[in-house]
Amino acid sequence: MILGKTIESWCASYPLINELIALQETSWFNPGIAPTAEALADVGLTAADVADASARLDRFASYIMQVFPQTRASGGIIESGILPMPKLQAELMARHGQESSGQLWLKADCNLPISGSIKARGGIYEVLKHAEDLALAAGLLNIDDDYALLDSDAMRAFFGQYKVAVGSTGNLGLSIGIMSAQLGFQASVHMSADARQWKKDKLRAHGVTVVEYESDYSVAVAQGRKEAESDPSCHFVDDENSTSLFLGYAVAAERLQRQLAAAGITVDAEHPLFVYLPCGVGGGPGGVAFGLKLVFGDAVHCIFAEPTHSPCMLLGVHTGMHDAVSVQDFGIDNVTAADGLAVGRASGFVGKAMQRLLDGYYTVSDDTLYRYLALAEQLEGIRMEPSALAGLPGMARVLQETQGYRARLGLSREHMARATHLVWGTGGSMVPPAEMEAYLAKGRSLLA
Repeated sequence: MILGKTIESWCASYPLINELIALQETSWFNPGIAPTAEALADVGLTAADVADASARLDRFASYIMQVFPQTRASGGIIESGILPMPKLQAELMARHGQESSGQLWLKADCNLPISGSIKARGGIYEVLKHAEDLALAAGLLNIDDDYALLDSDAMRAFFGQYKVAVGSTGNLGLSIGIMSAQLGFQASVHMSADARQWKKDKLRAHGVTVVEYESDYSVAVAQGRKEAESDPSCHFVDDENSTSLFLGYAVAAERLQRQLAAAGITVDAEHPLFVYLPCGVGGGPGGVAFGLKLVFGDAVHCIFAEPTHSPCMLLGVHTGMHDAVSVQDFGIDNVTAADGLAVGRASGFVGKAMQRLLDGYYTVSDDTLYRYLALAEQLEGIRMEPSALAGLPGMARVLQETQGYRARLGLSREHMARATHLVWGTGGSMVPPAEMEAYLAKGRSLLA
């Protein structure tokens, strides 16, 4: 029984659940999407909140540039580029038997400095905000100071009195752990069974305490939260509910706007932008989508991608039950090669805040992820981890949809011909060469 109802009863009310239970690759386009100007109020955050987060990152730029030399070229701003993918687009369309329409691009967060994934946005931002709050309250920092002063033994000793903890499948733990340790915090990362060994090893090499669990993401988060609640000196980074994380991700949108303009790409009602975001618990893609809606309004269409074995956000939003249900409730095992997306219960905060702002959701199998991982490397020379490929089938799903989604939003054939499709490549550059070669070998074997 799930909330007093049998699985059969749930499936009768929501037939799509049958496809999820059968682990089919599934698409669902949201009939409840509302005009951006109306639905933004659901979030409880504003453009001023995002601007505040952006200004904070600017204040930390001199510190970031000093302690992470790889960010010097960008002036201490942690950002990734956008890349056209014409060869991969042609292959994607051919595999789905479709005529090409619009242009396919990659947002290469797989190459973000420091922690090599989208989590370098929200995770690092929350640690920086916590450090700033502590230093300002102690009178050790003024908002007009050059924040490079934080790179000192005295400041590391100060932060060393405090702890930072997080529950993670891997990439969030990397960003939180690396940044916390650099500042001097005592950092601990509670990692689920899905986390890759190399991520645990890398954290330990930075002096981070790694606590391992044989259970999934939800248990790691719950235990990390429980430990923090008993220690007033410990700040818990709550991936399920943190508005700081959410805002750190949202800053990406204003930067993307400038990148698209520099590339000569127009985004407006006549030139729609489709963005495909891999989704785990929802904080990262939710924050990015919120920022995009603030910047582009109804001209941007955000779609979440999840593994067939972990469709927690699709399940939660489709049923309206959000975090009250998990994929395990329905016998779905939450075991996937897409470790960053191996989440059984979605963020209730994100699901409820974004449910009228997101155009749709789809699921993708592990085999499909591996195939596209190999094709991305073969055709475009881009290496990403499996979870980062979840956004790639999105363009085909939108072009072949049969649910009346495009017609409902007035997206004509002409609109689609002028559209830009952006795959958010969420991670991969820090994957050890041997592990990446194993991914590629599996993908190539599946292609063959």
